Amino acid sequence: MCFYMHVLKAKMSIATRTRVGFLVMLALAAALPAKATESSSHFAKLDDGQKIPYTVAGRDEPTLVFIHGWACDQTVWNAQVADLSNDMRCVTIDLPGHGQSDKPPIDYTMHLYARAIDAVLRDAGVKLAVLVGHSNGTPGIRQFYREYPASVRALVIVDGALRAMADAATIHKFLEPFHGSDYPKMAGKFVDDLTGTIKDNALRERIKTTILKTLQSVSVSELESTTDPAIWKADKIEVPVLMILARQPAWTPEYEKFVRDLVPKLDYQTWDGVSHFIMMEKPKEFNDAVRGFLRTNHFLDATGN
Repeated sequence: MCFYMHVLKAKMSIATRTRVGFLVMLALAAALPAKATESSSHFAKLDDGQKIPYTVAGRDEPTLVFIHGWACDQTVWNAQVADLSNDMRCVTIDLPGHGQSDKPPIDYTMHLYARAIDAVLRDAGVKLAVLVGHSNGTPGIRQFYREYPASVRALVIVDGALRAMADAATIHKFLEPFHGSDYPKMAGKFVDDLTGTIKDNALRERIKTTILKTLQSVSVSELESTTDPAIWKADKIEVPVLMILARQPAWTPEYEKFVRDLVPKLDYQTWDGVSHFIMMEKPKEFNDAVRGFLRTNHFLDATGN
């Protein structure tokens, strides 16, 4: 090969070498890793004036709208935006009371979150979206689907439930210690239980810091809102759904059957060796699973990276 390269080089004119050099530079540039798309920050408003911050990255369809879980904020999706925004549009949101959103003394319900998502989509000019919800973001995106079905192309559920995992009395009893001055200690222990299997100490601390920054009143109100039976109605979900769960005793074969009866177009996955924060602990694997789901349902061109 080297011999032929020398022969070709000797025969090239200066102009030919220039053209070939230009083509080589283009090929090298194409081979470099894609640079994450720059993002832009915005604010949507609810009809009562509450400001809802959101961030947009990428320009191509489909549009993915990422909804964080209990007491978190939009930064939990950083690894998804950095990758997926190279071939689709990604929108992340600070739900009311979280992150940079306004934090009025109100009830933080799934209906409120659905209204906030709708406000963001309208402000961003998004007509149809794939909603991705982590943990308690799951009943949030499901409520949005109930109230705004025409805006939903598909759902991605990340270690979240589609039915109540405990009765109201049990939840209220669990929350009793969260109401007092020991809240930071109780919430910290709760987070430690959720993240205990994560080997990356920095990631564990990042998650804990994010959650403990959220106001106690907001965190407790949101958990109390999960006792509302209306958000757990077993009404059918007719759009495609990807459900990725971290293997644990709550996700029983009976639960899987319940979900399959509820969701006709279901991709149900249970992963081993991951914590509750799947998308942060295994970002590449998670992003690949999302891309695969989008391609299977013809939402993403087969040439997408």
